[in-house]
Amino acid sequence: MPRLQRKSFSTPDEVRRFPLGHVDIINLDETIVGLFEFAPGWRWSKNVQPIAGTRSCQHRHVGYVIAGHLHVVMDDGTEADLVKGDAYEIPPGHDGFVVGDEAWRAIESGSARSFAVCPAEPDQSVLFTVLFTDIVDSTAMLARLGDTAWRRVLLAHNERLRAEIDRFRGREVTTTGDGFLALFDGAARAVRCAAAMGPAVRDLGISIRAGLHTGEVTLAGGTARGLAVHVAARVAALAGPNAVYVSSTTHDSADGSGLEFSDQGTHELKGLKGLRTIFALRSGV
Repeated sequence: MPRLQRKSFSTPDEVRRFPLGHVDIINLDETIVGLFEFAPGWRWSKNVQPIAGTRSCQHRHVGYVIAGHLHVVMDDGTEADLVKGDAYEIPPGHDGFVVGDEAWRAIESGSARSFAVCPAEPDQSVLFTVLFTDIVDSTAMLARLGDTAWRRVLLAHNERLRAEIDRFRGREVTTTGDGFLALFDGAARAVRCAAAMGPAVRDLGISIRAGLHTGEVTLAGGTARGLAVHVAARVAALAGPNAVYVSSTTHDSADGSGLEFSDQGTHELKGLKGLRTIFALRSGV
């Protein structure tokens, strides 16, 4: 539950250090705020890449520059300079380096939670709850609204779902055009995040479906791989508008959380062997 509170960066809750830089972190319950500082000579591919283990930075950064000059290069070759007074958004898939002899300082939220944190050893499998979402009947909505109006809806959808992923301490892996793939280190939080997503976009006139499965995931090159990812996608495909479907593994992992589910029977998931019991979230969010 949000509450009135204040904290000072003079006494941060955490200071995360790495070569030629650090992030001072303040935890405001549901929100993480970070003060980023990179010294002259800092470059992501030199100073953070060995920690992250990905080819390029896979975080989405949204913030405000307090001082200095950062040059950002996207994987597709597009570039931008971020200087004092700029508000910015940097999508996943980029490198960046400090220009000049002044440290670059900026305030960000969201990305501070896991920036410069090693997620796992390269190609090591880690237990996650995988969340897939998509917009129901998105193609028909695009045809009805037209490109311009649909883009506005999609941008608002993305912003609101990202806010929920951050609030429930998830990790966005990728967007799927009209949905998200995200990872969580707790099954109950992942389910609650999925449940919050529908109401977050309801006033946009859209409905989303969500599917979750808990299993081992391999993080490599900024992507999530493994059978668990495929199972979650197939579970999501079964769900209807505003429904949250989970596998039996996620259902069992959330036991004791207060979440309530209804048995949706056994299903053979496309491309996967055997029958699997699927559950729908009922209440307890």
